[in-house]
Amino acid sequence: MNIFKQFYKSIYSPKDIAVFRFQGIGKTILFVFLLTLLSILPSVYFLSTAISSGLDTTRSIIKDEVPSFSIHDGQLHAKTSVPITVNKKNFTIILDPTGVITEKKLDETNNGFALLKNEFVLITGGRTEIYPYSMLNTIKVSNRDILDFLDVLNGIKLIIIPVISIFIYLFSSASNFIEISILALLGLGIKNLAGRRLTYRQLWRMAAYSETLPTLFFTIMAAIKTTVPNSFLINWVVAIIVLFLAINEIPKPKKTV
Repeated sequence: MNIFKQFYKSIYSPKDIAVFRFQGIGKTILFVFLLTLLSILPSVYFLSTAISSGLDTTRSIIKDEVPSFSIHDGQLHAKTSVPITVNKKNFTIILDPTGVITEKKLDETNNGFALLKNEFVLITGGRTEIYPYSMLNTIKVSNRDILDFLDVLNGIKLIIIPVISIFIYLFSSASNFIEISILALLGLGIKNLAGRRLTYRQLWRMAAYSETLPTLFFTIMAAIKTTVPNSFLINWVVAIIVLFLAINEIPKPKKTV
């Protein structure tokens, strides 16, 4: 059975997952890499579009819609006496040399960045990362410098996006292998309760295919940008249930008289 047919079967058939325990470990590892690739596709797609559109939008806003500014001596200086907020294409840029806006007031911003009085705040997917200007030491940065830097990034984005995507893939692969190994350990307890004879190696193979259904579900949810409450718990519960059903498909050892 080829790996794509195995993927399809493992979505709905615990019986087939039980049969997969006999296959070579290399094929199972290949399946895990395929599953990981599927799971990161939405993230990589949204990341690449966000980088491309974000660079263009940021350059346009800084060039045409915000006043000249500079960062030196640990503070932002700009030709404005009030905070400036620009929203474009679901991307927000805030310029505030007055100190009125703080990072705590950025909760409603989903994607963008804020040049505040004393720090730079990057917002991605509602999560914020704060970088104080004091990190620049004596370096002076102006809007012209940022425009030049954006031009450089735009020129190498075809390199940046694949590099970040590879990093995401490797990190996700490592996480999946750890998750499968833990699931297989839980399988040792399940098989003892169910009275089945299975080795850890067999359970590891079965655990890998038990991850198919939750992985497919969360990939679809990510693709349509739908947040699933308690996703971590749901992922584990579904994977454990599928593994339990697969273990139950294995015949009990015959009792010797």
